[in-house]
Amino acid sequence: MTGTYQNVPDSRGANAWASDPTFAALMQVYMADAMRARLLPELDRMGALVGDRLEQLALTADKNPPDLVLRDRTGAPEERIVKHPAYQEMERIAFGDFGLAAMSHRAGVFGADAPLPPIAKYALVFLYVQAEFGLCCPLSMTDSLTRTLRRFGSDDLIARYLGGLTSQDMEALDQGAMFMTEQAAGSDVGAIDTTARQDGDVWRLTGDKWFCSNPDAGLAMVLARPEGGGQGTAGLSLFLLPRDLPDGTRNAYRIVRLKDKMGSRSMASGEIVLEGAQAYLVGDPGEGFRQMTDMINMSRLANGVRSAGMMRRCVAEALHIAQNRTAFGRRLIEMPLMRRQLAKMLLTAEQGRAMAFHTARVLEASDAGDADMARVLRILTPLIKFRTCRDARKVAGDAMEVRGGCGYIEEWSDARVLRDAHLGSIWEGTSNIVALDVARAARRAGALKALESYLHGLLAEVDSQFAERLAAALGGAAALSREVASGGEAHVADTRRAASALYHATSAVLLAWEGARLAGLGSPLAQDRTRLAGMVLAHHLSPVDPLAAAAPEPDWLADLLDRARFDDTPQEAPE
Repeated sequence: MTGTYQNVPDSRGANAWASDPTFAALMQVYMADAMRARLLPELDRMGALVGDRLEQLALTADKNPPDLVLRDRTGAPEERIVKHPAYQEMERIAFGDFGLAAMSHRAGVFGADAPLPPIAKYALVFLYVQAEFGLCCPLSMTDSLTRTLRRFGSDDLIARYLGGLTSQDMEALDQGAMFMTEQAAGSDVGAIDTTARQDGDVWRLTGDKWFCSNPDAGLAMVLARPEGGGQGTAGLSLFLLPRDLPDGTRNAYRIVRLKDKMGSRSMASGEIVLEGAQAYLVGDPGEGFRQMTDMINMSRLANGVRSAGMMRRCVAEALHIAQNRTAFGRRLIEMPLMRRQLAKMLLTAEQGRAMAFHTARVLEASDAGDADMARVLRILTPLIKFRTCRDARKVAGDAMEVRGGCGYIEEWSDARVLRDAHLGSIWEGTSNIVALDVARAARRAGALKALESYLHGLLAEVDSQFAERLAAALGGAAALSREVASGGEAHVADTRRAASALYHATSAVLLAWEGARLAGLGSPLAQDRTRLAGMVLAHHLSPVDPLAAAAPEPDWLADLLDRARFDDTPQEAPE
């Protein structure tokens, strides 16, 4: 259980769900009562694993990365990736016990008679990633590949492969991957030169894929250019690549080597050479980029959710340390500079949490056929990928600093979390690429107008005077985004600033709306969300004189930090 030894606080053993009263309160906002009753035991079970067992497995797997074996001891070809038992146990927990890759696509997970809504999956992933980041990549790719296959694949392909993709039996499970990146193309997807040649009912893929995570997955989505398919993204098609052929033999592609990565070391990433590999066309020829974009966007959203979860872990650890460590005769939490640092971390993390959970709400409505919500989702997804993933890097670094010298020691997870936090800003598009996608959504898809309309609808539930201030900030951020999106090359340099402003305005509205909903439920945490929304206005959306003294610390800040605590004497949100 938690405790201290020689003034070194250690939160090991604390339940990451039970110790987070805000999480429980927000599930009242985002989950229907029946769904919440089904999920609460699972969230508690996951929280207990995160606080101890999963954390220890993650530390072990990080120190024992996978190995690529190319031959057996006789010299015969035997390509396989050897994963440490700790990683395999984490796979069993995520794919098997909790069905995290299956629950959006079939009934049966946790006894449900239908697929579970996005918030169920993202709430559990939000917890899981507080212990382990690397495995979340195979999880999200399996989940998003299954979604893309179901949306665009033929009935035959769906019938053949859906069972393996959604199995909770580790022997029957087919994990998913996405083989897109090429060395010469990089972020310029239109420069992909992997070719596809039709051979009867199948296609043969030839080319090199430079960065393939989960390279030994049972199935992968691959972008390739059919012979005579034309240049740019319009000439690309999407293919489903099985690792094993129907007769049980291995398909004609090789893993050349594994990447020695800065982070996510528990999970294998490698280089793939396709040598006439057999694959199946998914959807219509020439529509590959559009179809793959659906998978990429789901991976981007998953990245944002994971970054939000990692920030929560960082803030929770920092609060535990500050509350339980003493220096110069006082607890760290009693020191004004420390409180200021913790407040900034908490604000950033809660912005990310609000964006993640609310985007799950929008995704559910979009998938149900709401065209307006589809447009809102189109811009929320790159927004959360852009800003939440960048913020996680800063929060992880600050959390390491709060722990001090111990945070730099690999026995603790601070260094591992910091390394992992950097990956979110690279996978599925760097910050520049994703900020440009925010502008593209604003310019082409009518997404900015849809987002503004949606957020104004949420503000109707917020106290009118505060809602006016939020609406003014939203109007300013939207005007900047619109100007940047339509201003041509002259405004490209402002793209990231515009995306950040829109993110802050959106998250402030969502925090205030959460506060209003919690107030309606009689929750004592309602005011905390409202105050956080006010902090976003004050610190991210209002002019500040850099040479003026800061305003005095509000008298409610200490209580706000205390209610966000991560402790072994958990608070419970009211029902």
